[in-house]
Amino acid sequence: MTASETFAIGVDVGGTKMAAGLVCLNDGRVLLRQRILTLAARGGAASSKDLHDLVRGLRDEARVLGHPPLACGVGLPELVTKDGKLASNPLLGWEALGIQESLSKILPCRLEADVRAAALAEARFGAGRGLESFLYVTVGTGISSCLVLKGEPFVGTHGLTGTMASNPMFCNDAADRAYRGVSLEQFSAGPAILARFQAKYPGGASSTSEVIAMSEEGHSGARAIVVSAAELLGYSLGHLVNTLDPAAILLGGGVGLVGGLYWETVQHATRAQIWSEIHRGVPIVRAGCGNDAGLIGAAVRAADDHLR
Repeated sequence: MTASETFAIGVDVGGTKMAAGLVCLNDGRVLLRQRILTLAARGGAASSKDLHDLVRGLRDEARVLGHPPLACGVGLPELVTKDGKLASNPLLGWEALGIQESLSKILPCRLEADVRAAALAEARFGAGRGLESFLYVTVGTGISSCLVLKGEPFVGTHGLTGTMASNPMFCNDAADRAYRGVSLEQFSAGPAILARFQAKYPGGASSTSEVIAMSEEGHSGARAIVVSAAELLGYSLGHLVNTLDPAAILLGGGVGLVGGLYWETVQHATRAQIWSEIHRGVPIVRAGCGNDAGLIGAAVRAADDHLR
């Protein structure tokens, strides 16, 4: 560590896991890492305690190493207002628990929407660095988006941007019309891909990654599901390009970073829905910070807040 280096803790809370790390704010390096299961079904109090223990443990380990963190940022798969207040409750059950206040007894704390945290990391250290604007989209347990303008995530009037995948859509699944009227998230997110496959092939796969691998290996059923998921995502991205005119689209998240058939289908479907020839060549690239984007951006947001 040099005298000019500073550090913060970032936590990326997802529906499946909490990934935490000590982040060097100078260059985005993640020096220490910890990962635990979220296990949200146990209730908000239990998963909240796990979060506090995670932050406290990382803080203490960082201090021993001589890298004391300035602050702690937590990216959440919930609605978070522009001043960092939790504004929804469907996944974690934390809205009434005063998470920010209690974490601030460990370190100065800032809450942020997970997609905006990841987008901020990409603007500072990743594939969005130097771009006038870009659209960051994460595809994993859920699907959400963030428009970044001149290096800062756009937060809107109330800070409730990013919910691009919750409205009902009329999805044409040639194999099963029962999916008409579901949301993009219910059709194309990681758990949806797995659930759709298991409905047709019970016991045929136990994870989304298995379904995607089977599609690459030529399983016709897996291929149809992966292609239809990627197509519907691409159609939505094309609509956003037509609406927002970004300089690039960055895809992140466990599914968004996948290559092969899924990636090629997203690219083709997106460009097929872009109206203007000027837009049609928009770069579509993988997030440069990879799966660390959320925790890196959460740390940056918290440090920025603290230093202000």
